[in-house]
Amino acid sequence: MGDPLELKIDFSKFAYVPEADEREDEKIACGKWTSKSNENKKRKTKATASTGKKQKISLLPSFPPKDWEKTYILIEKLRADCDAKIDKYGAEALPERNQGEKVFRFQVLVALMLSSQTRDEAVASAMKALQEHGLTVENIHLTDVAVVKSLIKSVGFYNNKAQYLKEVAETLIQRFSADIPISAKEIMTLKGVGPKMAYIVEFIAFGTCSGIGIDTHVHRLLNQLEWTKSKNPEESRKQLESWLPKDKWGEITKLFVGFGQEVQQEKEKILRKALDLGEHTADALKLLEQVDLNVWKEAKKYDLLEEVKGLIEAP
Repeated sequence: MGDPLELKIDFSKFAYVPEADEREDEKIACGKWTSKSNENKKRKTKATASTGKKQKISLLPSFPPKDWEKTYILIEKLRADCDAKIDKYGAEALPERNQGEKVFRFQVLVALMLSSQTRDEAVASAMKALQEHGLTVENIHLTDVAVVKSLIKSVGFYNNKAQYLKEVAETLIQRFSADIPISAKEIMTLKGVGPKMAYIVEFIAFGTCSGIGIDTHVHRLLNQLEWTKSKNPEESRKQLESWLPKDKWGEITKLFVGFGQEVQQEKEKILRKALDLGEHTADALKLLEQVDLNVWKEAKKYDLLEEVKGLIEAP
């Protein structure tokens, strides 16, 4: 017999080459998201030594973060006075409650539509002007868009928002008997309304909750607390919903928005509230540091250093 046939195959021809879209994906390093470089460099795919396959990191936590309930209770204690801006100027506080449930629901939606990229006080001013004009679905539908613009000119992007309000009023009359649709899925079909607004409207207007309303501020807090590892509010929502008990879905938005407002805008007040929590004070101060409030700096500014000493580590 002759020499056995030697079969030679060039396996390099079958090597996996990632698609362009994959190469441009966000990088993941040490479990944390990092931004793409300015030069838009190609990602180097790392393979495991044993399998040669790319490692996959799930965006969804499979179990709740350690001690999350303890942190949640601390935030509830710090928010027990219900005295943040959202409590005074939020979508639950601004609507008229003496005009019937239908009007209340519509005004909840309007308050949220006006709130995007706008100060709370400006939203309150615009809502007052609209209410004095007559803030009902039917009246907004009949009001000229130029008049609506003049009534809400205190808010950001008022030209666009005025047009959205007109279109929403028309849609509600044509499709929903001049009322807000009952589900977040249908609420999202309205012009200018995204998931965050829809879930909040659903909860305030109907007391039901099919999702959590996450804005950029809550998104930041969730990452600081390490409850999520996400790059945008929508990712935060999906991760949070994967483990947070559903009976807390509706309340967490207002709770966290108010907490974040005080941490950012009313540092002395939130610090004094933490110092008044007795046996929980040390944990509350550590929580404030975790969400980037410099406790020592603020304590010095407001003559509270003696009360802080011994409770948290000095810088």
